[in-house]
Amino acid sequence: MSDEKSRPPQDRPWESGWAPDTTRAPGTRRLWLAGALALATIAACVTAVTVMENASEEPAHRAAEPAALGSSAPGGLISFATPSGSGTGTPGTGRAHPSPTPASSAPTGPGPEPSPTSPEPPPKASSAPAKRPKPPSSPGISVRAVNFPDRYWRVRDGSVRLDRIGSDPGQREDATFRRVPGLSDSSCYSFTTSDGRHLRHRGFVLVADRDDGSSLFRQDATFCPRVRPRSGTLSLESVNYPGRFLRHRDFQLRLDPYEHSHQYHSDASFRIMSGLG
Repeated sequence: MSDEKSRPPQDRPWESGWAPDTTRAPGTRRLWLAGALALATIAACVTAVTVMENASEEPAHRAAEPAALGSSAPGGLISFATPSGSGTGTPGTGRAHPSPTPASSAPTGPGPEPSPTSPEPPPKASSAPAKRPKPPSSPGISVRAVNFPDRYWRVRDGSVRLDRIGSDPGQREDATFRRVPGLSDSSCYSFTTSDGRHLRHRGFVLVADRDDGSSLFRQDATFCPRVRPRSGTLSLESVNYPGRFLRHRDFQLRLDPYEHSHQYHSDASFRIMSGLG
């Protein structure tokens, strides 16, 4: 069967009785909806432009002012309201709740920082060796030999000897001296007699002599003690002849070089006693 015979004629209804509606063109309803949407969009754009122009014409100094927190505002947010046109109203009038003010004003700038108290520097250790303490001036002393405990220094005929001292006041006075700070070194000793003379070495022999004010005399009359703490005895070394110590030989006091022997140690060791005179 051919296509021409099976197609119904166009000028008469179909076999089912339905005929196409030819009074309107297809898609007319969609065109109406699109047009209405375009008009609404144009109207919205015109409205937005008008509002923006009106807002730009307001003075720049009419800035928004923070309003009080309202009960309807979400926590932590602040709403802003435009001030009145006159600008003469008192701030805060006409508000439901005034803006909170701080209890105390914050400082305008950082204050001066307190300077920490610096600890005092520790005292500097002296590089110089500590001097020996000055010997005290005694009212009267006597010097006794260690290996001859019954003999004392005594000035006789201008020189110093080891003598036995009896009850004679003259002898006891000759065996009594004053120990004073050294004439050339205050940490050492000098010895004076009752009549104001000083004991000095001359020709390495210990004698009593008047102070002539010379540097040599001050050195000859100065002796540095070398104390033995265990025995409580001492030896006396010359200032201007280091290595020479006072010792007795044949009961005569003299200045001899140091010897490493028991005899020398015994002859050069003395005890300081209370004055006999």
